[in-house]
Amino acid sequence: MIKVRAERLIPLVQQIFSRAGCHSPEDSQIARRLVESNLVGHDSHGVIRVAYYIDWLKKDMVRANQKVQTVFETDTLAVLDGQRGFGQSVGEQALEIAIAKAKKSALSILALRNTAHLGRIGDWPQMACDAGLCSLFFVNTSGFGLLVAPWGGIDRRLSANPVAAGVPVPGGTDIIYDISTSSIAEGKLKVAFNKGVDVPPGCIIDHDGNPTNDPKTFYGKPPGAILPFGGYKGYGLGIIAEMFAGALTGSGCSDPSAPYLINGMFALLIDPERIPNDIGFGHEVERFIAFVKQSRKATPDSEILMPGEIEIRTKQQRLAEGIELDDITWKSLCDTAQTLGVTISV
Repeated sequence: MIKVRAERLIPLVQQIFSRAGCHSPEDSQIARRLVESNLVGHDSHGVIRVAYYIDWLKKDMVRANQKVQTVFETDTLAVLDGQRGFGQSVGEQALEIAIAKAKKSALSILALRNTAHLGRIGDWPQMACDAGLCSLFFVNTSGFGLLVAPWGGIDRRLSANPVAAGVPVPGGTDIIYDISTSSIAEGKLKVAFNKGVDVPPGCIIDHDGNPTNDPKTFYGKPPGAILPFGGYKGYGLGIIAEMFAGALTGSGCSDPSAPYLINGMFALLIDPERIPNDIGFGHEVERFIAFVKQSRKATPDSEILMPGEIEIRTKQQRLAEGIELDDITWKSLCDTAQTLGVTISV
């Protein structure tokens, strides 16, 4: 294991993408958001992705310096094509358009298609919260994202299909809900595989449908599958994500014939200040959070947290102590930097 300070890791990752052909500000957008994922504790969407992204770029499975293209728009609707660009850049461009429409018209709908990996989806409701907007997101994946078995089945048919939402909290920590509808994100399997550790029971099965805790079995030949979280409930939510992010946006539902990883994203953004509200949105949000946290604790050491609070605490800790990277992730990062002529100085 190695610990690396965020202020040193971000420039390193930025240089890697700059040397690979990403211009400013895309190189810094990718670096900042990948390292931010590590900072908030979601290592599965952090710098472990660098080598994969660079490999995809070399194979023309993702394209640098793309600008979103407008397919169709109204005052409240934006249908956008990401041109197979880096999700950290394309996602930010798309959200800026959706935020501007919501600010002007009280709400907006974003249908984003044909973009490469959008990274940690929690980034996007946070961006909306920073603009004072409530938001709801559905994301799906075609191509390499086919990972999850349907409820009652054992073959891969769905992607991890994240669902995310954000609620701005005046004077407090924004509520950021960000989950995969699968029992575990595939990136977390990569982290467990690199560390040589098992994953919790009930997350994955082998090719024949037998339960396993070993990520090596999941990545075996033939490969296993991830189970939906919460049985039929998570499976049903994953189907809804496919319908909104895949079918409705025009990006396409999970499809093994897709030659590269493509994300589709559906988002609804709402300006709470534009909705007539006698009780006051911000006041009611704060009142309800306080009410929930006043519940009796399950154990003396229990703590009641809102979605997103644990990420804020983890970020504070990792900013102070450094980001811990496993040996395989660090070696992969160093090897990628070396192939691009980037000097390691962290």
